Amino acid sequence: MLFDIYTIIFLALAVFIFLRLRSVLGQRTGRERPPYDPYAPSDAVRTATTEKVVALPGRAPDASQAPSEPAEPVDRWKGIAEQGSMLAAGLDAIVRADKEFNTEHFIVGARAAYEMIVTAFAAGDRRALKNLLSREVYEGFETALRDRETRGETVETKFVAIAAADIINAEMRTQTGQVTIRFISQLISVTRDKSGAVIDGNPDKVSDVTDVWTFARDISSSDPNWKLVATEAGQ
Repeated sequence: MLFDIYTIIFLALAVFIFLRLRSVLGQRTGRERPPYDPYAPSDAVRTATTEKVVALPGRAPDASQAPSEPAEPVDRWKGIAEQGSMLAAGLDAIVRADKEFNTEHFIVGARAAYEMIVTAFAAGDRRALKNLLSREVYEGFETALRDRETRGETVETKFVAIAAADIINAEMRTQTGQVTIRFISQLISVTRDKSGAVIDGNPDKVSDVTDVWTFARDISSSDPNWKLVATEAGQ
């Protein structure tokens, strides 16, 4: 009888403790979040704590990770080419192939090359010409130099100024970029025969000269230099 009374007392106490714990800790429903683990990888914690996040309407899930493309300037070639012109389209094509292409730097380099080539041709400096001309143009210059030397003629050229250097055409041909420039220069040029007599030009007169030259470069090449590939007299 004593055993039964003690058994009943302990059972009653166990039921009382169970009910108290239940009221304090609550019930498990199977939807509880896992306990926070400070040593768990951050991705695992992020997945556990954001599984109920609802995306905003109209927002792509990976919009925040999509690379943003820089907008092209509306009038990138202001002062060089009209917007929407064939020249602007050609310059755009070169820039897409060569991100380092810059028209201002190109014109500065072209002006320097123009003066160097004209001066080197007058002096018969083949080494300088070879570094600045394409093979085909160099062969043409070489032929002219040989003919001049055979006749015993000499040329004296002095630059006064380059009044203008304007890009008039640009295009991509496969991997080759081509840019055509119209040069307007003032120079003094005279050609003498083997006796020293003037046969062309005037040593005391400044002449206006217009030349249209085309420079080209293989954009896929590591060589950054542009070379002269065509020449013609301008109007």
